[in-house]
Amino acid sequence: MSIWGKIFGGAAGFALGGPLGALAGAVSGHVIDRLRRTRADRNDATKSVAFMIGVIALGAKMAKADGQVTQDEIAAFRQVFQVPPEEEKNVTRVFDRARKDTRGFELYARQISGMFHDNPAVLEELLWCLSYIAKADGHIHPAELRFLRQVSDIFGLDRAAFERVTALQMAGDHADPYQVLGISSGADDATLRATHRKLVLENHPDRLIAQGMPEETIAVANAKLAAINAAYDRIRAARGLP
Repeated sequence: MSIWGKIFGGAAGFALGGPLGALAGAVSGHVIDRLRRTRADRNDATKSVAFMIGVIALGAKMAKADGQVTQDEIAAFRQVFQVPPEEEKNVTRVFDRARKDTRGFELYARQISGMFHDNPAVLEELLWCLSYIAKADGHIHPAELRFLRQVSDIFGLDRAAFERVTALQMAGDHADPYQVLGISSGADDATLRATHRKLVLENHPDRLIAQGMPEETIAVANAKLAAINAAYDRIRAARGLP
């Protein structure tokens, strides 16, 4: 079953609970059900659903930060998640419900943070998805940037992770490659190579999917990994390294 079937096809939430589970349950029209699965299977399914619902919910709250939702942002969201045509109305219903929810975004962010506290790379990937949507209209609004900073803090991400995500989204190929890798320009070659290897391992799509990231986001994960590799190649070329 696809991630959309899990969310909207009567298996919504997989015992997700909390504000994210309430969103999934309300839209699917089914009560959140503790399915008879092994704990490991249930947790894996729950994480994938939480990631997807989390980006929809936080994306809706972010839209309120700058006061409007543009068609570019909607298109970017569909690109991030490869939303099938038959599920677009359901995704819109989740988005609208979260946007109108009087509760703050912090509740959603804290629930996601708690579920992925052992997988910071997945949390960084979720922040990357939100930043990608924010950038869709050509720039990240100052209010959106503040929102992303607050979400990053709740996720417990360090400054290097936040700057890597926002620098790549805001500056693209012109981003400072050292900032992307999270090291100083004075770092020696051994540190450069070790940092790059670590980031490639942490951000490999297969590893992220194993930690709960939905397969539907693999294209975005590949784009982020490619940007990390490009930053490393720029530094390597500037230093004359093989």
